[in-house]
Amino acid sequence: MRTIQASVGLVVGLLLLGGAKVTYYEEALPETLNPLFATSMVEHRTHELMFDRLFYVSPIQNKVKSHIVQAYELLDNNSTLNVWLKEDLKWQDGVALTAADVCFTVDVLLNPKNASTIAKPYVEAIKKCSVDTKENKATITFHRSYFELRKRVAFHVLPKHKFKGTRVGQSDGFSARPTGSGPLKGTKGPRAATLIAKGASPHHNPNITEVTIQPSGDAAIAKNTILSNGVQGIVSVPPQYRAEIEASDELSLKSYDLRSWWFIALNTNRGALKNVLVRRALNLTLDRWNLRQYTVGYEKGEPDPACEFVSGPFVNVSSYYNNDVPTFERSDRGRAAELMKQAGAIQQNGKWIFDGKVVNLRIGMNAALASEAADLISQVGNQLQEGGFDRTVEKISTDDWKRLVLSGQTGEYDLLIGDWSFGLNEDVSDIFHTRNNQKSKGSRNIFNYSNSQVDGLLADYATAETDTQAKDAYHSLHSLLSEDLPYLFLWRLDTKSAWRNDVRDSTITPYYYFTTFDRWNYRK
Repeated sequence: MRTIQASVGLVVGLLLLGGAKVTYYEEALPETLNPLFATSMVEHRTHELMFDRLFYVSPIQNKVKSHIVQAYELLDNNSTLNVWLKEDLKWQDGVALTAADVCFTVDVLLNPKNASTIAKPYVEAIKKCSVDTKENKATITFHRSYFELRKRVAFHVLPKHKFKGTRVGQSDGFSARPTGSGPLKGTKGPRAATLIAKGASPHHNPNITEVTIQPSGDAAIAKNTILSNGVQGIVSVPPQYRAEIEASDELSLKSYDLRSWWFIALNTNRGALKNVLVRRALNLTLDRWNLRQYTVGYEKGEPDPACEFVSGPFVNVSSYYNNDVPTFERSDRGRAAELMKQAGAIQQNGKWIFDGKVVNLRIGMNAALASEAADLISQVGNQLQEGGFDRTVEKISTDDWKRLVLSGQTGEYDLLIGDWSFGLNEDVSDIFHTRNNQKSKGSRNIFNYSNSQVDGLLADYATAETDTQAKDAYHSLHSLLSEDLPYLFLWRLDTKSAWRNDVRDSTITPYYYFTTFDRWNYRK
């Protein structure tokens, strides 16, 4: 049966309604305006303003919807999806947006020559796409049956007529001056990216008609600027500045669910960390309560804590989170010492000796996290040193984190502190699956961790045909990872945005942020 789908830093934005301007802060500039190569949340948010996704989940109704699909049909036991596009859709240059663009995007995602970081789940799920031009219909065929099939095709649609073929380069002109179908069109320069509604797609009618993106820089300056009405919004407000903003009658704090959790990854292929008992000892050496208090600013008894501890690779509100797995909130140095001795270590002059060498841990941290958890790397280092582990600490630039850490070229480190954010499917296979030479598995496996049982549970999740099967696989994975400890799991940090009350109807979508941007308006 065919189902009808109703349509519905410094500065990061100049948003206009009748000439009025609204400004908001972002954490950085997007490096690319091509959604095929998105690697950061800044880029995901920006691309949501410029392109239509085939399907999305409405944050208002919590239903799967689309701006461009008129109707859809599920066939072959949920292994085939037909989508009929709406009539009179236009790209921002006036060319018709059709089902051919949908299949072109699928072909681009499936092309192994494209260095796309977002393509993997689509490659694993989708077999092919075919076009019926007469009906303006795209038929997407999957490798097998899936539950929640439409969530598997939440990709941004690309314009076929702007490319010579399905081989797409990262440095071509489209990445700086793309043609999209979203509410805003834009260009990217060395210091700013400007997005405007003039000349954008007619099936969108945003109240806010211009956005200029620039990096925010210092978080304290951003806070002071919004308090003095120099800007109207901040995408992410660090915990230490939230109370002052919330006290203002002119501002509102809004929750932004990034599906994000913080971690300390352990190099299970290096030195003492090869031994799981040593990894468990490190887990018990850390005092997460003190880390949270001294870095995020949490005080005991807070009614609405800025972050909650997690015991595995999902956020607490996720259906995949295994609540039977306990969190390790306070340190237990006595038990940690017992585990080190069981591993064969001895303690001399307050330091642990393993295989005849002092255990000296080289610790790195994504420098971008310092704005939300000041001094985290030093606090972690100090706690480990107090527990008998020598350490050296260093911050890693955002560029090096993307270039080296995410590609697994970090064998000289023992511990790395970072965070992960997830979209609709919360697929963690890229992080924990054994990395293969084709980079189709374990593409973000930081220390090239490998565990056959973990690989098996990830395969069980990938082949699940029901939500119950998917939950069972991930609950078991959560339990196994808490025992094997390739990561020391820290917390889910509650992300808050700040907006002046003059910005109305600013519903924030989890992960993507600007999905309902057409409804946003500004009345000064």
